[in-house]
Amino acid sequence: MKGSRHQQRPQLPCHRRQADNQKRGIELAGTLEGKVAFVAGGSSGINLGVAHGFAEQGAKVALISRSEERISAAAVELTDRGFDAIGMAADVRDYAAVERTLAQTAEKWGPIDIVLSGAAGNFLCDAKDLSANGFKTVVDIDLLGTFNVFRASYDHVRKPGASLIAVTAGQGDRQMKQQIHACAAKAGVNMVTRCLALEWGNKGIRVNGISPGPIANTEGVKRLTTPEDREVDHSRFIPLGRFGEKREIADLAVFLSSRGAKYITGAIVECDGGTGLT
Repeated sequence: MKGSRHQQRPQLPCHRRQADNQKRGIELAGTLEGKVAFVAGGSSGINLGVAHGFAEQGAKVALISRSEERISAAAVELTDRGFDAIGMAADVRDYAAVERTLAQTAEKWGPIDIVLSGAAGNFLCDAKDLSANGFKTVVDIDLLGTFNVFRASYDHVRKPGASLIAVTAGQGDRQMKQQIHACAAKAGVNMVTRCLALEWGNKGIRVNGISPGPIANTEGVKRLTTPEDREVDHSRFIPLGRFGEKREIADLAVFLSSRGAKYITGAIVECDGGTGLT
């Protein structure tokens, strides 16, 4: 009806919609074009999947991990696809080694826009059987490693504009049997994330965490589940009824590094198919 307040708005032409999207900061393909990303723990699994996601959206990617052989192979995966990538050996528990690789990355490509800290260690063990060294090892890799990566990155990231992302886990918020070491470490990672978001926000540095659920074909799922567990009806403990994919964590990391997330900091974002609800 003419003049009705319920009258439909005419659709804008495609080129007008794209222009409006750009004004609102909504970006699709090429979201990270020209940016520099640094991925710690990037030789395999979720972190390497995220590195591919960053590269596919236009970022240059530096990878670090303890094994020179494995990190070189991971970098080759990216360069074979035509992406700019380098791999460097460094243990996240060694602050000087981490700082060196960050400096090398910034020297090669300029200020770093994205830092992802995802190195982790885990295993199932009853607390009564867990050695002090076993507990310390997980805390050192996960918690100290995250602090080292983020702290060492401060002088090398773009200010304002940098996005720092910690890969945490549901253990950071929920107590679990046989996971006292991981629960302690990931709870610490969550607080490092929030504290740095609070302290570094005035420099234009955003700091967030991604908390994945069970992700198919990863070392974490292999270590923390049995073959029988992986064959059961997942809907019993995952509301969406399936394991996640590495691509889905990569998509979230790309979003958190994009202009679309420029007002998000201090968040721990669960990407777990609803696992945390059960």
